[in-house]
Amino acid sequence: MAEFDTIRTASGARAAEIDEGLRAHMNKVYGTMSVGMLLTFAAAWAVGNNAAMMNALFTGFTRYIVMFAPLIMVFAFGAVINRLSAAAAQLFFYAFAAVMGVSISYIFVIFTDFSIAQVFLITAISFAGLSLWGYTTKKDISGWGSFLIMGLIGLIVASIINIFLASSAVMFAISVIGVLIFAGLTAYDTQSIKNEYLAHAHHGDSEWLGKSAIMGALRLYLDFINMFMMLLNLLGQRE
Repeated sequence: MAEFDTIRTASGARAAEIDEGLRAHMNKVYGTMSVGMLLTFAAAWAVGNNAAMMNALFTGFTRYIVMFAPLIMVFAFGAVINRLSAAAAQLFFYAFAAVMGVSISYIFVIFTDFSIAQVFLITAISFAGLSLWGYTTKKDISGWGSFLIMGLIGLIVASIINIFLASSAVMFAISVIGVLIFAGLTAYDTQSIKNEYLAHAHHGDSEWLGKSAIMGALRLYLDFINMFMMLLNLLGQRE
């Protein structure tokens, strides 16, 4: 009986340790994401309110470099993440967030500052609710992954095509579908980040945990930014 109590106590202590580690891990994910968001909107505001920089960056072929640079950096990040230290991966993420800010800086020219702030608040509240649900739900939503990824690929292809078509009807459809896809991804990615930590927690690999938190931050950051941009296209008041 005493041996059973010892095992049960050790098991409970281990479970409490994992729970504490999970909270710390998720705090790092959200903290890293938040810093990235601040960098993005600081860069977007600085460039968007500088007419000379806007003319230089969004004129001619340069605009395509600015538009596609974040996408290229995301693929590059995925390719080199295993060869980077946790500190270098975090630095890369912050650089990516700043480049993303430059890429979306045009919103400060097209939309009013008030509507940008308003849509940002709507996005933040929606994101928080969806992420909290993904974290706390007992329902396994891993099956959403393949469907959401297929939808995301279709969305990217449609968005690239519409760069040349410039169709407002297509843009509206992309925005509506995009909001739904990134809402689903927010919940899915949150649960996935949580489950990945729980699956690897017993290894105690601090380097993996550090890089995993940064990759998690990147996933949720992309969900937030894309949901914000889609909602801004739908609800934003133009200048």
